[in-house]
Amino acid sequence: MRRAAGIICGLLLALCSPATVASAAAETSRHQVVTWGASADRLGQAVADRSYRLVVRTSVGGAHARIRLSNAFGDQPVTFGSAYAGAREEGARLVPGSNRRITFGGARSVTVAPGGSVTSDPLPGRLAAQSDLVVSLYVAEAAGQATGHGMAMQTSYGAGGDHAGEEGEVGWSERIGSWFYLDAVSVESGADTGAVVALGDSITDGWQSTGDTNRRWPDYLSRRLQAASKSGIKGVANEGISGNKVLADGAGQSALVRLQRDVLSQPGVRTVFLFEGINDIKAHTGVTAAQLIAGYRQIIERSHAAGKCVVGGTVLPFKGWSEFDPAGEAVRQEVNDFIRNSGELDAVTDFDKALRSPYDQERLLPVFDGGDHLHPNDKGMRVMADAVDLGTLGCER
Repeated sequence: MRRAAGIICGLLLALCSPATVASAAAETSRHQVVTWGASADRLGQAVADRSYRLVVRTSVGGAHARIRLSNAFGDQPVTFGSAYAGAREEGARLVPGSNRRITFGGARSVTVAPGGSVTSDPLPGRLAAQSDLVVSLYVAEAAGQATGHGMAMQTSYGAGGDHAGEEGEVGWSERIGSWFYLDAVSVESGADTGAVVALGDSITDGWQSTGDTNRRWPDYLSRRLQAASKSGIKGVANEGISGNKVLADGAGQSALVRLQRDVLSQPGVRTVFLFEGINDIKAHTGVTAAQLIAGYRQIIERSHAAGKCVVGGTVLPFKGWSEFDPAGEAVRQEVNDFIRNSGELDAVTDFDKALRSPYDQERLLPVFDGGDHLHPNDKGMRVMADAVDLGTLGCER
């Protein structure tokens, strides 16, 4: 057991070591890249004197990890009494010796104003790619609206009182399916390393994929990027929100409203992967193809103005879903024609072509259907990631 824990520390987190390793710092050029992200949203009533043990999966590895805490939707300040980061052994239990205190401007606690966010000081050591990082937060004071990400597709843990600094699982009796307050993790990597951010809805968020297994399509894409021999884009941040729309607020703020906070503000981002629109189409609100295309154009123009490439994913078929009708299908076809043929995007991934049935192109192929005729299953998620030409994720801007 002790030998296994040592191997985990060596491969997963150099944060297991109490001191900064000088050689690790020398390997980086202080260039920050997002390694994990989750879109902020309203998440019920804030609770004081409560701890959260949040499990997240890294994409790119690097040194001096930083976390970002968000109170974007809070109507009152929230005070984090302590914060820690460590390596997970199993469940809520951490690898012994791995839990390291996180500071903010040198302080152990920090108060975040309503609508604000804060980024931590860098942690010593290195964080491995494709590893489970556990961020433990103690919320000392909070009231009103909480901020977080509702549909994590990952089990995390809650506890009353301050347990953030503990490494054992005692006290962490509540299993939760959301990430509270934490909305990004970044690392320092080489100057040639960048990230892609997936801006999307429940399909990107991972609904109908298997929970606790990291089988959302951006997870599969991340593994492909890590396995690719050449350097370049290695980081992946998943900024999908279930039910999200391009044009209107509802399940989260619209893609147009949240673009800056969730996507363009992330460090090291080179490419925006725009894959959203089905919720606008199927909602029967009268949204036309022209209106949705105008929304896409705003995202493309703002992303280009920020120096980012934009890759577009075609909208998947949804025949069999309760809101399907011929009028919505006609909008989808017109929108997909724009994505494929307008030339306004830097690159296109044809998810529709990859997953549709050859016998009825208005439907998902059954082998890729998660069961509701809208969301792909694990196989479909993998096919989506495999459809991305990695060479198109960068452009000259």
